Amino acid sequence: MSRLDLGDRTTALATAVEAAEGRIEPALLGEARAVVNRARERGGLSAEHTVVALAGATGSGKSSVLNAVAGVAVAQPGVRRPTTSHPMAAVWGEGADPLLDWLEVSRRHQVGVEPVSAETGPFRRRTPAGDATGLVLLDLPDHDSIVTEHRMRAERLVRRADLLVWVVDPQKYADAALHEGFLRPLAGRAEVVVVALNQVDRLTPDETSAMLADLERLVAEDGLRGARVLAVSARTGQGMDDLRGLLAKAAAKREAATARLAADERAVAQQIMDECGTPPSSRLGGQARGDLVAALEAAAGVPTVVDAVRASARRDARAATGWPLTRWVGRLRKDPLRRLGLRSTDREHRAPSGREDLMRTSLPTARPAVRSAAASAVRRYVEEVTRGVADPWVLAARSRGQAGIDQLPDALDQAVATTRVEASRRPVWWSLVNVVQWALVTVVVAGLLWLLVLFGFAYLQLPPLPTPVVTLPTWSGDDGLVFPGTPESGSGDGLGVDPFRIPWPTLMVLGGLALGLLLALVCRVFGALGARRRAHGARRRLKQSVGAVADGLVRTPVSEELSQLASCRAAATIAAS
Repeated sequence: MSRLDLGDRTTALATAVEAAEGRIEPALLGEARAVVNRARERGGLSAEHTVVALAGATGSGKSSVLNAVAGVAVAQPGVRRPTTSHPMAAVWGEGADPLLDWLEVSRRHQVGVEPVSAETGPFRRRTPAGDATGLVLLDLPDHDSIVTEHRMRAERLVRRADLLVWVVDPQKYADAALHEGFLRPLAGRAEVVVVALNQVDRLTPDETSAMLADLERLVAEDGLRGARVLAVSARTGQGMDDLRGLLAKAAAKREAATARLAADERAVAQQIMDECGTPPSSRLGGQARGDLVAALEAAAGVPTVVDAVRASARRDARAATGWPLTRWVGRLRKDPLRRLGLRSTDREHRAPSGREDLMRTSLPTARPAVRSAAASAVRRYVEEVTRGVADPWVLAARSRGQAGIDQLPDALDQAVATTRVEASRRPVWWSLVNVVQWALVTVVVAGLLWLLVLFGFAYLQLPPLPTPVVTLPTWSGDDGLVFPGTPESGSGDGLGVDPFRIPWPTLMVLGGLALGLLLALVCRVFGALGARRRAHGARRRLKQSVGAVADGLVRTPVSEELSQLASCRAAATIAAS
């Protein structure tokens, strides 16, 4: 694994932490942030050195193992408990001081050099460092120390070490404090963990084999299957060559630091992925938005407005195309749109130009009812789009979605008030029909005046005025009925002999009335169809307006939260890969 890979992994983990801020457990975020900081700090220090920590319980023989690996008495094993209070470092090679300063280890021993006279300097190389050059071996305080400060030092160095060697003894190798407190939290880091069973010189070969097998089982149950388990004796040197060779090989490869940091990042990134839960299905979003908009439409009174648009359009059509002499009856009914305050003239009176935010409707829906319905719709929407998502993200999305509930009643009312629900222009055929209707009225009035003049001449017994007539042929049916002539005219076999005559003024009155009423009825049908189209267009525009409110106050905040979830999960997936 290259350093660039570790840098990319660290960047991805930092991105996941930033995206998850405030959404998942602060303790987990704190741990992830500490891992990121540790990776960046360790990456800026010596890559030529490998830090190996000898950790263990009181009496496990860590100091003796350190001396055995170093080949000299670096640490002084004690008989009092705790035996190790401050960490000690045995260093092979030079240049590790900045790294040890970061580790906060002040007790240091340079393996392979000895002090000489002032003329030759404070130190002189005694023996070549060989294959162990770059090894920094730490003797940690006991992890079960009764002194809290000692335990904290041990825990801090366990987190910062590149390679961990847990020294256990036959009496405490199965201690719960070791496995539950230290080894299990290292699950998934088997490549940087070594477990050394010390003091095997006190055991028989069969006991050693049985204890090693049991220790391997316990280590595997801790999530460290594949970790190397060795049997050593610091007193007799048994197994020390294997341990020394393992550490020298790690120092020579110079990969332990990268492997440890990568393992730490993978582990914490996997926990973040688990906290993210299952990604929500993208198919749920569209359907859930449709349900949300429909619910908000109902809460905003859109169905009432659509019905009013339909009724108002029919009223307008009748007023423009109905029989002129009866139109006044329709005007007795108040315009439904005007009753809701949605006529354009009403809007101009209620809101000055450029201040659409002041516009309001006169819908009868009560504000508490709108808020309650909107809250229910928002809750259902969040439940749909966050199905399968982990609880912390659901709560965060719900909080973002419900933040705008108090604004929804006014926003919905304003959306309805500012939406154009009237037709942009009157249909042309209304004007044409209106002209025809008034022309028919003129014909009827002219016919009535004509008849009135004729009646006046007859009443005054004046010579009758010549009156043109319309002559219609008569005919009789097979049953003897005459249409429309006089009785006994015709013989039932075709045209009659006595024609039917209608005076022109009578024809003008009757014909004008009949045509006007028939035209009004036909136009009423077409007006109803137009009203349906106008209501459909108003509903579409209202749906867009309500959808904009739903997007601005609900869907967009929730989508931003889900985008954060997707960003967090994607980054954590990279870091955990």
